[in-house]
Amino acid sequence: MQGKLPFLKVKGTRIVDETGRTVMLRGVNLGGWLMMEGYMLFGRNIPEKGFRESFEKQLGKEALEDFTRSFRDTFIREEDIKIIKSWGANCVRIPFNYRLLEFEDRPFSLNEEGLRYLNRAIGWCEKHGLYCILDMHAAPGSQNPGWHSDSYGKPEFFTNEFNIDRYLRLWYFLAELYKDSSAVAGYDVLNEAVVPFHKEGSLNDLYRKVTREIRDADKKHIIFLEGNFWAQRLAFLGKPKDPNTVYSIHTYAPFDFTHNLKIGLYYPGKVYNVTWTKERFEMLARPYTMFRNFNNVPLYMGEFGVNARDGHFGEVKWVADMVGIFNANDIHWTYWTYKTVANYAFPDGIYRYLDNPPWVNRQGPAYGWETFASLWPREKGRMIFSWRTENFTLNEKLHAVLKKGFSGKKKK
Repeated sequence: MQGKLPFLKVKGTRIVDETGRTVMLRGVNLGGWLMMEGYMLFGRNIPEKGFRESFEKQLGKEALEDFTRSFRDTFIREEDIKIIKSWGANCVRIPFNYRLLEFEDRPFSLNEEGLRYLNRAIGWCEKHGLYCILDMHAAPGSQNPGWHSDSYGKPEFFTNEFNIDRYLRLWYFLAELYKDSSAVAGYDVLNEAVVPFHKEGSLNDLYRKVTREIRDADKKHIIFLEGNFWAQRLAFLGKPKDPNTVYSIHTYAPFDFTHNLKIGLYYPGKVYNVTWTKERFEMLARPYTMFRNFNNVPLYMGEFGVNARDGHFGEVKWVADMVGIFNANDIHWTYWTYKTVANYAFPDGIYRYLDNPPWVNRQGPAYGWETFASLWPREKGRMIFSWRTENFTLNEKLHAVLKKGFSGKKKK
């Protein structure tokens, strides 16, 4: 068992532990676990709530609870934390839906069953010496129009004071609960917010409010604040109001290449009539690092990832170049994501499920998680077993690049 991890804090542009030693956070996201996403299970990208509503309509509430518990117990286990630690990573980011912790029909009521999974994950991290970042991936009402904020396309978080109040209360509760847990590196308070550019002040106001809520309960942990417009725009944030703050960005550029939305694109190569190379990405990184240095705040790349095509289209080189740039510029990072069912589009996992049982059913017409309800009564055991990481295949080329990056070695 690992000894207790030291608390982390911000010192200028660095993250340091209690001894003053610089710590570079490098790891992976546990995407698709406590916030389910369709493509990760080879399904359509409908909101998680849509999947759950359909499942319950077909099989009832008790079956949905049985499914939810089975999936969460199996998709990520203690063994996965041990694997990630063995790679040389020191951090996992844990995306979660606010519905994990609060009943939709009973606002401000705690879902203790859901909380058990966060507690368990943090316990595993403590035991095996990994820091974790708690990421609210979907806030009440949805903070952007994407399925990955549990939205049908109409975000109703910023326009509804009731939803904002629920959000603030949740973060106060989590800060009070985990204030003494040193394995928690900090709180990523809102994933990929999207507000109109002329209303970025409202996002800044929200960040000030949630910071006050957290600091009323917890003076120790780092607060991670993401930029606007899918975690890309930072300028509106200015200098951090709280000294123990890190700014976070995400990148999937160029989008059509990383998501394999336009078939046959290569890296390095031309996308959107622009030639994308490592030199171009180094140029794009400069404004961010200059902003970091000017505002004296650390910078964290919370998400970056690519659809795997067996390395034939330069996707592994894209990852190598990204990691090399982050490490060379002292940018903390977590790769998106740890495991997925292998898909033709969207960033997929370091571990990929390659088989084609009925609950994947790549030939269609129904496929992925939209087959789950019809198959659950007779295929439950096989489905549950298939979600274990031992049945996934490691992407060896991608793993080699990331493992080198976790070590902090700089690409020459």
